[in-house]
Amino acid sequence: MSPLPPAAQQLIDGKLMAASSGETYPILNPATGGEIGVAPDATAADVDAAIAAARRAFDESSWSTDVALRVRCLRQLHTALLENADAFRALTTAEVGMPGFMMGAAGFDVPVDGLRWVTDLLETYAFETDLGVAAPMGIPSRRTVHREPVGVVAAITPWNVPTQINLAKVGPALAAGCTVVLKPAPDTPWVAAELGRLAAEHTDIPPGVLNVVTPRSNEVASVLATDPRIDMVSFTGSTGVGRAIMAAAAPTLKKVFLELGGKSAAIALDDADVAAVAGGTAFAACIHAGQGCAITTRLVVPRDRYDEAVQVAAQTMESIGAKDPADPGAICGPVISAAQRDRVAAYLAIAEEEGGTFATGGSIIDQDGFWVQPTVVAGLDNSSRLAQEEIFGPVLVVIPHDGDDDAVRIANDSAYGLSGSVDSASLDRARAVAARIRTGTLAVNGGVWFSPDAPFGGYKQSGIGREMGVAGFEEYLETKVIAEPA
Repeated sequence: MSPLPPAAQQLIDGKLMAASSGETYPILNPATGGEIGVAPDATAADVDAAIAAARRAFDESSWSTDVALRVRCLRQLHTALLENADAFRALTTAEVGMPGFMMGAAGFDVPVDGLRWVTDLLETYAFETDLGVAAPMGIPSRRTVHREPVGVVAAITPWNVPTQINLAKVGPALAAGCTVVLKPAPDTPWVAAELGRLAAEHTDIPPGVLNVVTPRSNEVASVLATDPRIDMVSFTGSTGVGRAIMAAAAPTLKKVFLELGGKSAAIALDDADVAAVAGGTAFAACIHAGQGCAITTRLVVPRDRYDEAVQVAAQTMESIGAKDPADPGAICGPVISAAQRDRVAAYLAIAEEEGGTFATGGSIIDQDGFWVQPTVVAGLDNSSRLAQEEIFGPVLVVIPHDGDDDAVRIANDSAYGLSGSVDSASLDRARAVAARIRTGTLAVNGGVWFSPDAPFGGYKQSGIGREMGVAGFEEYLETKVIAEPA
């Protein structure tokens, strides 16, 4: 494995630095529980300085108007990420506990390619659109629609796939002409700090345009949602925290983007290859220990094939197991922390209280680090807490359905609407069911939606807005109409 990159530092106003207090907190390897480094414990003064720098860079520099500069800087950042790819991947496995196979997808390659994609978009995007001449109220006027950057963006990101989400916010925001204060989760500050270091040392991004702060305290970080110098908060994380950010941002009427939780359903219709769907869904629920908001964690199968689906799902999870994420064959690594391990363990206890049974797994693994057995829960219906609440662990609930209408009802009977899948021997039938499911992304018969050009986000309590694609870029733009005499 490649050596880890230099120690984590904050990036404030173009300078790499420690916390102003000199305080740090440990960065743990979730596979071992051991300390691999320390992060600066940002103070309120540090966050204030980062906001001030971002505000000044937006208001006083040419960043917001110089498209060519933005293109050059983003190309430089893309190149720097590729040139430091091995160290970045090694850091991600060590800090996040992410298995190496994910680096070819959401762990590294796709988000880095997403930065290239949004830079290509920037080069061709029409920031002005001519509406032509009209005569509203009898006054001949030429109208032009202008798209302009929102301003200063607070990007607040989670620990599960940090590079994906850091770049899905920072890339489009910078491309749009915004300035950014990036605040990563305290469980994974180092990968965000490394992004800041590469930007500082390998690009011409002006001071203050990109800032990275790493407070451990939620109280210190909370100013990002309330400070009037911030124009937009872009947050990915739990629905509960999303509600709190939305409420905190309300007094200043900031623009808010929220990508929140999910409890996505994988539906096998009665003509589908149920065994294949069960095996594939069990595999997906194990990826990165189930720590993905869009993972399908409800397997919804025909009632008369229920036992078969449970058996195949359990066999699949048993064959995968939980392995050291540095192992080339690892699919399911550790969960991120002791707190997350205990949260999953509490849900496993709830499963038994609700009358569920474990076809496999069902407990934590007693070893160094933070480990949970891949688990299949049977015997519960969709009203159970295990089927309704996001667990964020390698836990799959299998639920029977009684036909297409019932499968749609079950999928939609959720506070969330982030993702899902439908499988059928008939593509038309699968499409018809997919059209009725209220969710932001859907895989039909094995199709893959995850790509830099595809907008991602959810319905209902899964969030507000879209990330990636043209829609994700335009989240960071305002619309202005200018009318002149014709």
